[in-house]
Amino acid sequence: MNSKRVLSSATPFVFLALASTALAGLPDPGMQVDSKTALVITDPQNDFLSPKGVTWGVVGESVTANNTVQNIDTLFKTAKAHGIPVFISPHYYYPTDHGWEFGGAVETMMHGINMFDRTGALNLKGFNNSGADWLTRYKKYINDGKTVVVNPHKVYGPESNDLALQLRKRGIQRVVLAGMSANLCVESHLRELLEQGFEVAVVKDATAAAIVPEGDGYAAALTNFRFLASAVWTTAEAKAAMQKALASK
Repeated sequence: MNSKRVLSSATPFVFLALASTALAGLPDPGMQVDSKTALVITDPQNDFLSPKGVTWGVVGESVTANNTVQNIDTLFKTAKAHGIPVFISPHYYYPTDHGWEFGGAVETMMHGINMFDRTGALNLKGFNNSGADWLTRYKKYINDGKTVVVNPHKVYGPESNDLALQLRKRGIQRVVLAGMSANLCVESHLRELLEQGFEVAVVKDATAAAIVPEGDGYAAALTNFRFLASAVWTTAEAKAAMQKALASK
């Protein structure tokens, strides 16, 4: 009985090791940051990234382990210092959105815990420092009058907002992608941006995901990032790529 339990608990780690070995055979296309590159951050909001946020109980361990909050800050700071345009794809729910009649597991959870709730599309009452608001340390970057905050996405991907339009109108062809959460909004943004013809590099330690009895969302996302993206970078690698782009101007 004990041996069966040990085997069961070790099985996910065996699968991760096997997956890592298999992925080592994939090509690594890489991506060059240039004047046609933008930084896109999904959901840099309190409900994901603050210990007071409604999801901290399931994402906090991953956020802390990855140093996600600081790493996103580093990306913001580097992009701003090097003239790389920054786009935010936020997640908001208005009272009318609670009239939806069905949803998946996490959608149902988000509505149930009032995640990203706002009092209305044109109403900022109670917004400041709410779960839907930006993490305080990011406000100086996002509220600088230059950052593009696109319409909110409503489930996970940008199909329902104007991110692709805003990128194309500025001649953007390549995206450095980070934010929350890894296996949901980040991965969904990655997939749609690729389908829309953008080249994408994902910053793997500037994101995080829920760890629940059903599995580790972050580990699942890393596998798909490697399969899909042109590059999977650490924050240090993304910072170096952005700095190199400025040096070559």
